[in-house]
Amino acid sequence: MTKTKSRKLEHLDVCIKKSVEVGDPLFDDVRLIHDCVPEMAINDVNTGTKFLGKKFEAPFMISAITGGVAKAKKINRDMASVAEKLGIGFGVGSQRAMLEDEKVTDTYMVRDVAPKALVLGNIGAAQLKNYNSLEIKRAIKAIGADAVCVHFNAAQEAAQAEGDLDFNNVLKNISTLSRVVPVVAKEVGNGISREAAIELKDAGASALDTGGLGGTSWVRVDSLRAKQGSVFEDWGIPTTASIMECAPVLPVIGTGGIRNGLDAAKAIALGAGIVGVALPALKWYSKGGTKELEKGFTKMIGELRTAMFLTGSRGVGQLQSTNLIVSGGLRNWADARDISIVHYGCRSLPQTVIG
Repeated sequence: MTKTKSRKLEHLDVCIKKSVEVGDPLFDDVRLIHDCVPEMAINDVNTGTKFLGKKFEAPFMISAITGGVAKAKKINRDMASVAEKLGIGFGVGSQRAMLEDEKVTDTYMVRDVAPKALVLGNIGAAQLKNYNSLEIKRAIKAIGADAVCVHFNAAQEAAQAEGDLDFNNVLKNISTLSRVVPVVAKEVGNGISREAAIELKDAGASALDTGGLGGTSWVRVDSLRAKQGSVFEDWGIPTTASIMECAPVLPVIGTGGIRNGLDAAKAIALGAGIVGVALPALKWYSKGGTKELEKGFTKMIGELRTAMFLTGSRGVGQLQSTNLIVSGGLRNWADARDISIVHYGCRSLPQTVIG
């Protein structure tokens, strides 16, 4: 077994059995304004949307989890089938193992069970230097993916004894790759800043996946693998802050600590187009297979629908412009970063005391 395959199995094992969530995504600092006269029935709420040209029945996707090992084949296909049934998106794990060994290609192949869903391929930003754009395009085409997530994981690589810490020419490589396949620039737990978002847009990225602080810490995952701690487990930009930084630049997938439908509603109200969920999906699936996975997402979608009803939002577009209050650490972040809440599509009522 190659080091890449062994690492993938260890990652799955650690995520299922250990505590790997670190940090605060700051969802508690966002309050959606209740509308006591929504002037509609809850059945009038339409959770459907479009993202990267694909139709969604609900603005969720199962974010990249695995691939490249025999165990991953069933996981990916089962999860993708649930995504298709619910009308949400699906992302495979890093295809590095597939590029190293074509024999594991089938562990990423889900298009036959998810013919209509948005399917995203995956490759590490640091690995772009090892493969030319046509090789990556062939890998994406081989699994029928609509686009490729180029994942940025510098902090995670720094936590690995075998980590690749050469991120030179990443923007140049993305620029080349984006000419042959749509690119989604994806963080894996440390968030994307406004400055990085602009650089990635200029390089040709079509969308951004925040992968903010507050969900799975891949620094912690690899620290646990190495049986040693790291002072960088809590490093990064909270998910809500990253959404605010990125939303004015490119379409956003809000990921990092989305744990219920209200979190999803807040992420969308802050500017995300859709949201991604990974660790809860893996745990639901590990607990009870596709039945539990479907149950978990159905509950989340129901919670999102309720949040939309209670804000008078008939559709996802209305939710993106609903009234909200940003306070606490997130407000401090916006102020420190000179992010205009109103300009960025996020309303904040004046914090004054009446009487």
